Amino acid sequence: MAKDSPDFEGQRDDEELLFIFRRHVIAMRKGFWLLLIPFAISALPVFIWPTVLEVYWSPVVGLGLGLLFFFYHFLMWYYTVYIVSDQRLRQVTQKGFFGKDVVELGLSKIQSISYNVPGFSGEVLGFGTIVIQTFVGDLVINKVEHPQEIYNKLQDAVAAAEGKGPNEKTTPA
Repeated sequence: MAKDSPDFEGQRDDEELLFIFRRHVIAMRKGFWLLLIPFAISALPVFIWPTVLEVYWSPVVGLGLGLLFFFYHFLMWYYTVYIVSDQRLRQVTQKGFFGKDVVELGLSKIQSISYNVPGFSGEVLGFGTIVIQTFVGDLVINKVEHPQEIYNKLQDAVAAAEGKGPNEKTTPA
């Protein structure tokens, strides 16, 4: 039975959405810095000339400028998603305000999946890197939130796409 509306853009009629994930919010750290730096720099005149009332507007202007930079990086992070269906993995990467790149990878083409948590900061903040290996190359997804959970879900999806249950082991022929 076909759905009236697809779960994601480009979804096929016989395709079922399994899950969607995105990068950890730490991937926006450049946006956070671009919010903080203009605000901090524009606050300096207030400390240098505290009796001049006109300079009290400079932190407001710096905050506004920083919010514009942050908003841009937030949109790039928010609209970059990884969609996993029962047939494929689709990476949608936002490029600027109007552009986007879409990369699709059939689940049956995946050879192996691995993940890495980069030390103390990755363990504490809960992010890592997932590497998906195929015949033609690797798809590296940096700064993924909860990489172990995503890894397990991807392993289950690939096993199901190959016709095995998620917990079945393959035996050599």
